[in-house]
Amino acid sequence: MISPLQTDSLISPLDDYNQALLTQVHPSDWVNPTPAERYDLVVIGAGTAGLVVAAGAAGLGLGLKVALIEKHLMGGDCLNVGCVPSKCMIRSSRVVAELQDSDRFGVKTTGAIEVDFAAVMARMRQVRAEISPNDSADRLRSLGVDVFFGQAHFQSSQTIQVDDAILKFKKAVIATGARASHPTIPGLAEAGFLTNETVFNLTDRPRRLAVIGGGPIGCELAQTFQRLGSEVVLFHKHTHLLDREDDDAAEIIQQVFIQEGIQLQLNSQLERVEKSESGTVLHFTRNGQSEHITVDEILIGAGRSPNVEGLNLEQVSVNYDPHQGVMVNDYLQTSNSNIYAAGDICMDWKFTHAADAAARIVIKNTLFSPFGIGRSKLSDLVMPWSTYTSPEIAHVGLYEQEAIAKGLEVDIIHIPFSTVDRAIADGETNGFVKILHKRGSDKILGATIVAAHAGDLISEITLAITAKIGLSKLSTVIHPYPTQAEAIKKAADAYRRTLLTPKSKRLLGILARLG
Repeated sequence: MISPLQTDSLISPLDDYNQALLTQVHPSDWVNPTPAERYDLVVIGAGTAGLVVAAGAAGLGLGLKVALIEKHLMGGDCLNVGCVPSKCMIRSSRVVAELQDSDRFGVKTTGAIEVDFAAVMARMRQVRAEISPNDSADRLRSLGVDVFFGQAHFQSSQTIQVDDAILKFKKAVIATGARASHPTIPGLAEAGFLTNETVFNLTDRPRRLAVIGGGPIGCELAQTFQRLGSEVVLFHKHTHLLDREDDDAAEIIQQVFIQEGIQLQLNSQLERVEKSESGTVLHFTRNGQSEHITVDEILIGAGRSPNVEGLNLEQVSVNYDPHQGVMVNDYLQTSNSNIYAAGDICMDWKFTHAADAAARIVIKNTLFSPFGIGRSKLSDLVMPWSTYTSPEIAHVGLYEQEAIAKGLEVDIIHIPFSTVDRAIADGETNGFVKILHKRGSDKILGATIVAAHAGDLISEITLAITAKIGLSKLSTVIHPYPTQAEAIKKAADAYRRTLLTPKSKRLLGILARLG
């Protein structure tokens, strides 16, 4: 039987929902199997990348021997402390926002809107528990995977040790992911703080919450807590939120945050943190001026650190950097040819769907590319992503500045949702579709969408780029009316109109007369 998991720092409270979760992702009565004589594939880490590699390889029905090792919770960040719990909270916060805005739609609400924060968090735990069987130890075992719980490290270039067990392998995959990092600020550790790994353990709503970091994680959680009733102050060291995003898109989010009452401390530098009788005091400088603010909780939403410690990578000549993670080539192969990596441990794209896509590359390259024939490349992926604020920001491909840096001449098509009938009817006109295409061509180079469900809309453009479908062909796709996706067709039609040169118009006039 495996040793008990230290749940107090990972998952709490230990109510029925979390007990159900742990039964799936770290069962207390689990007995590690007797290792096979030799494994075709041993995967370290049961987050998205590790699960997809292990389940994908074992599920092919080829009789491959596959082992999966996890020291904490199966499902990794996404299930336990990332995508699933955060989107549950975001959904509740959107209900609040819709109720607060209901008068605009002719719907009157009586009295103050009351948020039961404990119930919001209980629903989150319930949903997480309901989803957890997909990532469970039992499911992986049913697929033929030998699941081991424990701390793993490389013993040699052909063996991995898990507690007292030795696993021999032909190929190994490192998928240990990353964890929340925090800035070095005097007094921060002593004062205490939350990260994405602990914030979902809350049962009481913080009255005053400081969020450090104006990137995607910080912005999503800042808006969520503000809508759920916390007084949120958001610290960001740059002059604008989401500074890696399209400027026009980021500006929309910044203005929405101001309207919703989030206190923005931009271009700020935190100097020290200290406890006081009235709460936790953050001292900072902003535009050269010293200021301070008192809160009840601090949430760190900036930065990730790769989980490379304890793997004994030096023993197997796997190159890594403590800040960047395991070094891989375009085939996700490490400096040891028999060891690969996938997911947050080695990639700049720290998204669940990116880990999934990388895992599929690893399956092919480790098992079905003998002598390197037919290997797949990470750089061939067309990777979309979305920030789940309201409205959402979704992007795929190149930004304008990236295209210019590559020496490409580009044109931009911009369709505001204020011109899209469904968006007008929905009262969701605060956004746009922006498509970047090669000048003189209908080749799509990139796109940014700001919309209520931009993360859903971006997939059409991702498909177009992946399948090398240009704007001309995209304009022939019939979109149901009325939908917000019609904005994409409007963009494609706008490109087609640029082809109506004086010469082509004269030709069309001749054809019309002949007709």
